[in-house]
Amino acid sequence: MPSTSAENYLKAIYSRQEGGNRRVKTKEIADELEISLPSVSGMLKSLAENGLVEYEPYHGVRLTEDGRTMALRVIRNHRLIEVFLVKALGYSWDEVHSEAERLEHAVSDKLVERIDAFLKFPKFDPHGDPIPTAEGKLHKRDMINLGDADEGMTVRVERVLDQTPEVLRYLDRIGLRPGSTLSVAEILSFDGQMFLTVDGEEVTISERLAGKMLVTVPSDRMPASSPKESTETQP
Repeated sequence: MPSTSAENYLKAIYSRQEGGNRRVKTKEIADELEISLPSVSGMLKSLAENGLVEYEPYHGVRLTEDGRTMALRVIRNHRLIEVFLVKALGYSWDEVHSEAERLEHAVSDKLVERIDAFLKFPKFDPHGDPIPTAEGKLHKRDMINLGDADEGMTVRVERVLDQTPEVLRYLDRIGLRPGSTLSVAEILSFDGQMFLTVDGEEVTISERLAGKMLVTVPSDRMPASSPKESTETQP
């Protein structure tokens, strides 16, 4: 059984691979986990020896099939725990991430399956992140970045990528959560600030924050150049 630290590395690599099979640079992992480069290199060598990653110094790292399976298992634990904390224990969506970070490594597979069944097999966590199945599959949705939406477009919020508590509390206050419907009233050309209408009220968000939100739009109004989420993208 890999250590908590090893599982965190596998999660970080998975997220940085962007759902594909690209090699992740050592510095990317060091930045995400806030760990020194020599420490990262040492752990990657250990993970490679255990068959969880393919690692070449100066060329980066990528997960093996076993490493990917393990990363998705931890992600599944984390997101099911978040749903459980909200649905069963009354936590708010800005409180659950740090709690789930601690608990994701401690729960057994049997407990996770019981939680999944208790929650009636949810597909998404409170932030709209897809929950991997026990087989490692993710539910597929076609989404665009809110920042790519056009003026006059009506969209539905599906996923919030920034889980900073302060950001989530702000979004909650202005009514922007997964499931919310909004209209893009105006976009400032000089800084990208967006004026949105939510439940009849006008709210404002920055270009940076809009870039952290994924939405669905009618297929006939989706910008041709906008990326779609696949079963491997942004876990």
